[in-house]
Amino acid sequence: MTCSLRIGLSASLAVSAALSIGSAALAQPVSTRMGTLQLENGYPSKEAVEKLYDEMDYQRASQIFLWGLPAVGFHNLHQAHLKNFGAKDGEVVLYQSLKDKAGMLTPNLTTLYAFSFWNMAEKGPLVVEVPPGAIAGGVNDIWQRPITDMGQTGPDKGMGAKYLILPPGGPEVKAPGYIVVRSPSNQLWWGTRGLSADRAEAEATVRKHRLYAWADRAKPGVTNYVPVGGREWASWQPSDISYYQQLKDVLEPEPPEARDGYFYAMLRSIGIEKGKPFAPTDRQKKILGEAAVTGELMARTNAFEKRFPGSTVFAGTQWEYSNMVELDQQAKGYSQLDERASWFYEAIGNTLGMQGRTVGFGQVYLETAKDGAGAWLDGAKRYKLRVPPDAPVKQFWSFTLYDNLTRAPLQTPQGAADISSRKEGLVKNADGSVDLYFGPTKPAGASDNFVQTVPGKGWFTYFRLYGPTEPYFKKQWGLPDLVEIK
Repeated sequence: MTCSLRIGLSASLAVSAALSIGSAALAQPVSTRMGTLQLENGYPSKEAVEKLYDEMDYQRASQIFLWGLPAVGFHNLHQAHLKNFGAKDGEVVLYQSLKDKAGMLTPNLTTLYAFSFWNMAEKGPLVVEVPPGAIAGGVNDIWQRPITDMGQTGPDKGMGAKYLILPPGGPEVKAPGYIVVRSPSNQLWWGTRGLSADRAEAEATVRKHRLYAWADRAKPGVTNYVPVGGREWASWQPSDISYYQQLKDVLEPEPPEARDGYFYAMLRSIGIEKGKPFAPTDRQKKILGEAAVTGELMARTNAFEKRFPGSTVFAGTQWEYSNMVELDQQAKGYSQLDERASWFYEAIGNTLGMQGRTVGFGQVYLETAKDGAGAWLDGAKRYKLRVPPDAPVKQFWSFTLYDNLTRAPLQTPQGAADISSRKEGLVKNADGSVDLYFGPTKPAGASDNFVQTVPGKGWFTYFRLYGPTEPYFKKQWGLPDLVEIK
């Protein structure tokens, strides 16, 4: 007993001594990444106080940049609808060509897209009538969490249905004949793809969707469709102080969620508070401008140099899973801050079908920004990739090339930033494999399976499998790396 007390007392004294040493060390001037901080009898000097608060706000704003990526991505696409295309909420914008999709984060260039937005705080619950056919889409909230899939990967299984979307916290609604779901946010983003190989059929099916207010269900009006028509636009998140204004704007109509309470506390410290104007001081403008640049570079690193486990697809290659975000953006024991920031820095939208986990339906998104030697893909260099035979797809596969700065489709004189198994005249080898070539010029002797790149620009590619089949899930089929052609 006495021995135990002595051991316990010795351990306690050792801890106290260690704490005393630590406290004493912080009683003198401290060298930090901010420079030397002067202390006055242990208290920070006036200059040190200013430096520490500046650093605190800078660090918070940098992390807020990562946290806010899906909401700002949602907002910028919505603003393009309103300002660039003149499309009101409830009207459907059609994205048909490469030029139509040039302002979008990592779009597929093979299929037709149709998008619309809705604010239930202004217009009440939303009804979406989904036609039967080869379509896949759904509805996302402002954080780009899927509220429901629609079409082939939704509850209607491609047979068509009426969906009723309810706002957060409202009364229950009895709606026989409708698939009823509730959104955590008032603002909604609806989107779908026309998957038919026949472009005319794909567009005709997509145009059969109807969107209207629940209050107008007895006499719904005609849904208006607005083609982009090649107009110029951009929706990627900015890397300056305007990022924080956009975040303020998209959050303003929404009830804060409990999971984000600490982030809302950080927002207050940088001048963003619900119900109050965003009017940063000169000091805050400087800090937020610097934090936006840092946040963007952190987001870029987090996306293209992933450090979360399980991101590699095929062992020994550079291919990574693009979308590692659970539908609710939660993992066991934590929220997926880094996984979420990675995907929504590069892309927009998330649905069950985009998780790449449904055999025969939905999509798989794989990406690489490096060649087989681990070097970043360079628009001045030429590469070859052999797609093995018997690709595990029920529908088709595609490669799309993106600018690593904008994450939009690569713009080249060729005017074709993608190549897919649906390409007319795709050249196949005798065994069914396909050789693809990428570079500023086509290598001598190469087939027409060629996509141009731009010297001086970094790029990355998404490989999509539409309707992935068992060999993909069982890892019985895999992609090799891109190889530089010297």
